[in-house]
Amino acid sequence: MAQGNSPSGKIMRIIVPYAAGGPIDVTARLMADGVKSSLGTVIIENRPGAGGNIGVDAIAKAAPDGLTIGIAAVATHAINPWLYSKLPYNATTDFAPITQMVRVPNVLVMNAETARRLNINSLADLIKYAKANPAKLNYASGGNGSAGHLAGEMFKAQAGIFALHIPYNGGNPAQLALLSGQVDFNFDNLATASSNIKAGKLKALAVTTAKRSAFLPDVPAVAETLKGFEIDTWWGLVAPAATPRDVVDKLNQAFVAALSSPEAKTRFSTLLAEPVANTPEQFGAFMKSELIKYEKVVKASGARVD
Repeated sequence: MAQGNSPSGKIMRIIVPYAAGGPIDVTARLMADGVKSSLGTVIIENRPGAGGNIGVDAIAKAAPDGLTIGIAAVATHAINPWLYSKLPYNATTDFAPITQMVRVPNVLVMNAETARRLNINSLADLIKYAKANPAKLNYASGGNGSAGHLAGEMFKAQAGIFALHIPYNGGNPAQLALLSGQVDFNFDNLATASSNIKAGKLKALAVTTAKRSAFLPDVPAVAETLKGFEIDTWWGLVAPAATPRDVVDKLNQAFVAALSSPEAKTRFSTLLAEPVANTPEQFGAFMKSELIKYEKVVKASGARVD
């Protein structure tokens, strides 16, 4: 088995700061497979724990030789720096961006029966109902400071409404609470919500990407009602900060080619995710802008983890 294509003939690894089997892990394995011909064998190392911080810290402290890279996600690089009082890594200075990989739309979903009962057919209806019935509505999330919690707080602030936040221990219990009618609405990622939307158990009111999603073309974007509203789940690839520029460029070329392949587009679409390939500069600037955006949102939510 030829390994000679990697920067030094050694096997390369991608650290995934989450458990095996989730969408981030699945896409990382697709990428490892997609770069075999240009980079040689790439193995995936799952290092879950502490909201992604353990794995990301391992990326930051790895040797900067291009043989260890890993995943940076919205949680680890935009939310956690404001959520945790102490982080073992610096999201801004400890990493060399390679390329973004993925964007997954989040979707505002209501329990379908609740929506019928309250006569809510659109985002404007939901806002109108919330204004006329202060503190009547509630929403669930996978926990304090989770993406769903922060999307909800951002929505409340921009819409000028109040809804009680009910944190659950993870996305699955939050979704069950919505399906059973214990809560009124959630911000969920499209991949987990789609089967219940198709089955008619959940009503999709709006997607949180700046524009409509190709996966739900009939569902408007929140931004069509609340100008400038945009919140995505994203992840990409980073190397330790001191990785030489020529090595970063070589990695960027290989992964951008893999992300642009028809196979990647097909496989990603089964996860309702869009591949996003860009330059190290573009990904770096994007991560910086997301970090700034979430500072306000996290502080307004009052969420702290420690």
